[in-house]
Amino acid sequence: MASAESGPAWGPVARNSTHELVIEAIEDQIMAGTLTVGDPLPPERDLAARLQVSRAGVREAIRVLESHGVLRSSVGSGRGAGTFIASMPSAALTRLLRLHVELANFQVDEVVEARILLERSSAALAAQRASAEAVEAMRVPLTLMDTESLDRETFNDADTDFHVAIAQAGGNRLFSNLTEAIRASLRSRHLEAFRKVTDWEALASVLRTEHHGIHEAIREGRADLAADLVEAHIRGAASALPDLTEH
Repeated sequence: MASAESGPAWGPVARNSTHELVIEAIEDQIMAGTLTVGDPLPPERDLAARLQVSRAGVREAIRVLESHGVLRSSVGSGRGAGTFIASMPSAALTRLLRLHVELANFQVDEVVEARILLERSSAALAAQRASAEAVEAMRVPLTLMDTESLDRETFNDADTDFHVAIAQAGGNRLFSNLTEAIRASLRSRHLEAFRKVTDWEALASVLRTEHHGIHEAIREGRADLAADLVEAHIRGAASALPDLTEH
């Protein structure tokens, strides 16, 4: 048995910030299904009393959750005033996902594998479901990328728009949000790698050809071909931009 002198050293246990406890309490109610979109939170004073925390902690928790798109607040009086559970907009979800992907420092091969699984499904769904308007929407970034002497940054952003348009055409909002988040998190890496390519026009020509092939397969409703072409395109781009793996 260890003596008092050699035993473990005990010290004060760090406590969570009050607002974090309030956030956790609100999230628990959402996950349990007792709070859903449109439901009001109790008034600030009542919520602080129920949770036995300070009103300042409740106020800060609401501010944080509003910034994440989880809550919305309306000032004034009457039925429309107060703080309510919000239907999280796609932009807020995409922003959170983008930050997570960026800060988690995933290896590029992990991101490539995830993109292949995700975008194969998106391309196949687009081939099966895309409306004429959705197919035409994909053509807009393609036309931009076909522009001669297009700068690399604009090309990259149009490339992203094309892949997001495919996911949107498939009709799965989560797929499109994930695609946009992953692409946005890789933007700086792609641009840096693009700038190091010595024969840019040759690479751009290959990417254009592959994009048009994917678009044509989707337009013709050939789901398996569209999925295969997307996978080959992602793998080919990753191998053509080896500097991506240095991050």
